[in-house]
Amino acid sequence: MFQSYYEKHFPLEKLPPEIEKREFGFTPFEGGMLRHKSFINGENLRKFLCELVPSNAYYSCAYYENPEASMEDKGWLGADLIFDIDADHIPTPCNKIHDNWMCVNCGFKGKGQTPEKCPQCGSQKFEDKTWPCEICLETAKQETIKLIEMLTNDFGFSEKELKIYFSGHRGYHVHVESKTIRELDSIARKEIVDYIIGLGLDPKFHGLKTAGKTRVVNGPELHHPGWAGRIAKGVYELLLNASRNDLKKLGLRGNIIKTIIRQREVFIESWKDKTPWKLKGIGADSWMKIAQAGAKLQASKIDTVVTTDIHRLIRLNNSLHGKTALKKMQIPLSKIEAFEPLKEAVVFKNGTLTIQVSEAPEITIDNQVFGPFNNKKVELPMAAAMFLLCKGVAEVI
Repeated sequence: MFQSYYEKHFPLEKLPPEIEKREFGFTPFEGGMLRHKSFINGENLRKFLCELVPSNAYYSCAYYENPEASMEDKGWLGADLIFDIDADHIPTPCNKIHDNWMCVNCGFKGKGQTPEKCPQCGSQKFEDKTWPCEICLETAKQETIKLIEMLTNDFGFSEKELKIYFSGHRGYHVHVESKTIRELDSIARKEIVDYIIGLGLDPKFHGLKTAGKTRVVNGPELHHPGWAGRIAKGVYELLLNASRNDLKKLGLRGNIIKTIIRQREVFIESWKDKTPWKLKGIGADSWMKIAQAGAKLQASKIDTVVTTDIHRLIRLNNSLHGKTALKKMQIPLSKIEAFEPLKEAVVFKNGTLTIQVSEAPEITIDNQVFGPFNNKKVELPMAAAMFLLCKGVAEVI
């Protein structure tokens, strides 16, 4: 099925720019990694894809003089600026429903996000199974929209310089393909990352100030640009929706929490007359904790390692994802809000297939709901069957 897609439907007009300067890498279905490949044009690449039929296909964000040489001899010429947002790195309530992990060392199992260390033996090696659902994909999309807003409004990149993609699994990629950033080294890219995630951000330098002996608080407003406005939006969102327990986690005292809960309506109205930072009963220290938490809400949860790696291999546009059989696809900036990944990235829309499913949670593919399954023989539409086969939880009957 993968071979048929690459032979008949893989588009050559949407390949990375300057393809001949890129390194390509592939993971075959049999395992392992094949890399340090290069292609002079798209037709040669497609021919290779049809012959190898990889589980996954990647290309370098970097441009090289000799892409097929060893790393030290490639001759680095520059690199696109790449951002990766993955639901695997974002805590969501659905994680505990459809994701699970197992310690390779002792076999201890759990649900939700994979821990850093096994609770039983302390090992850091796990086998995990993650599933995309509408909740975690929407969460990843909102983080992507935050990032796009920063890149356009704060950094000044034009819409033409940004390319937004669904990854084919549980997240999104944003590529900045501009010659103005190609030669930035890892340290410079780390500065961009720190700004986007709000690392070391101090609200005092973004409009939050105290004045006089009474320490009257003044702060940024919603319409302010940059991180000032983001802090204001974060504070508004936090105080509008936070539960008592959420506020307690910020280190706020009980009387402060009661004041916030009691004055929610007053707080909402205060934004209209631009006095939200003057709620009675909330002091400067408490506002600082609230502002810091608000800033954290507004930061974009990117994979920091991907952006700073100037040799990174990133998934090839319009290639199939080996864990889902969905394709990595570009999304017009104007359509990202309405984008439905589990429908629009479906490739195999024709026919059905009978499979034996060992275990799988409820899944939604192409606006249809399937499962959950537990050791069940079932005939499914091709897209759903391919999805489960790629997840490694089904076999063809």
